[in-house]
Amino acid sequence: MTKKFTVKSFQEAKDNNRKVSMLTAYDYSMAKMVDAAGIDSILIGDSLGMVFQGQESTLPVTVEEMIYHTKAVVRGVKRALVITDMPFLSYHISKEEAVRNAGRLVKEGGAGAVKIEGGANVAETIKAIVDAQIPVMGHIGLTPQSVNAFGGFKVQGKDAESAKKILEDAKLLEKAGVFAITLECVPDKLAQLITESIKIPTIGIGAGNSCDGQILVINDMLGMFNDFVPKFVKQYATLNVDITTAIQNYISDVKNSNFPTNEHTFDMDSEILEKLY
Repeated sequence: MTKKFTVKSFQEAKDNNRKVSMLTAYDYSMAKMVDAAGIDSILIGDSLGMVFQGQESTLPVTVEEMIYHTKAVVRGVKRALVITDMPFLSYHISKEEAVRNAGRLVKEGGAGAVKIEGGANVAETIKAIVDAQIPVMGHIGLTPQSVNAFGGFKVQGKDAESAKKILEDAKLLEKAGVFAITLECVPDKLAQLITESIKIPTIGIGAGNSCDGQILVINDMLGMFNDFVPKFVKQYATLNVDITTAIQNYISDVKNSNFPTNEHTFDMDSEILEKLY
């Protein structure tokens, strides 16, 4: 549990048939708990736009915001590999700008790798970033930054044409140099075919159990974000209920003068107090 998980650890896990565990985190406290629990890799996802900022999509998130959250997460991590999403328009305009932004996430934020959404359309950009010695994780299938083009958050690859495109994209990303690929919201049989067709690891989210690892948004998994719960999410806790109950109990204690008690209070020498009157 103490050995640092690295980019090479992803490949070693696949080669040895060991599943990789990943979760998102956006702040120091949560990252410290997730890392201490033994997670292999933490993603600072641009999903923070929705679960942290309350946006309707990931599109408004900026590079500066990703750097800010990456810094916070890195401070709490000792073992896990920290990966940061490159947000919308941070790698679309030019290869030079993409390399610069990826470099900022690593140099200023402290990320160990970046993640980029897309297939053939970003393969050359990914190659340029990899050539700059920055590890890249790919992301295909449902790519949330393309939500407007997709017409919503929908399962991808359900017909022969789109499934073939996703499979081809996976092979192109492997050739471009990514160390792993996230497969989001694709049929499990397609994810299995992709996993068997490439040498690098696949990390699934809504892609079945045949992937080389899994990732979930921490707020979804802990039951903290209930605006909507995707079909692929398993809630391991219902912290939304627990936290609400705790806050209500606090409010009740304050209003009824049950908090603070003596155990939460600092004492003062009575002789000193008398001198104040």
